[in-house]
Amino acid sequence: MKTNESVELQVKNFKSENASELEVASLNLKNLGNSYLIHKALVIQNKNARQNTVSTKTRSEVRGGGRKPWKQKGTGRARAGSNSSPLWKGGGVTFGPKPKTKKYKINQKERQLALRTIIANKTKNTLVLKNFFDNCINISKTKNFCNLLNSFINLEENKNKKILLIVPKKVEALKLATQNLANFELIEDKHLNIKSLLNSNQILICFESLKTIEETYNGI
Repeated sequence: MKTNESVELQVKNFKSENASELEVASLNLKNLGNSYLIHKALVIQNKNARQNTVSTKTRSEVRGGGRKPWKQKGTGRARAGSNSSPLWKGGGVTFGPKPKTKKYKINQKERQLALRTIIANKTKNTLVLKNFFDNCINISKTKNFCNLLNSFINLEENKNKKILLIVPKKVEALKLATQNLANFELIEDKHLNIKSLLNSNQILICFESLKTIEETYNGI
């Protein structure tokens, strides 16, 4: 069943000192769906993530096998033409896996609907950060970044939770500051994916990204 929904998200300002100063922002999401599309999009994403680089050698690729091991008749043993035969130890593999390129497709509207539904379902675990991106854009040290992030959430209480930070742009300083943080993922608002949203226990969205999310994932 599809419904239209305006999701209310908590907004915390950089200057806020306590929870009573939390603001509220609306995120308009159209035609929310059910868990079937979320499952479908996740399965396709996992399939497309496979490298498909596994490879085995056929009898023509195995080293050796040019000379007949023994004569055809008179030895009492089974006839053999090559020691690279799949019947021999160390021989080739019959119908073994080979590298391949295969991509699975999901309709763009279906994927957008799945992403919208996840965001709507995780509003209780979502916090919008106001005046955060402008303050962290030049921070490249992990310690300084954590001190800034502690102004919005308590990292000590959330140390065992997977945190997803959605930013307008992945600048180099942010990459350096977050690359050594455990259970922490940095992602651009235009590149959201099903797996990252599902795996996260706490979603942090920069205030500047709200409009982009509405425009990008609200369908065509």
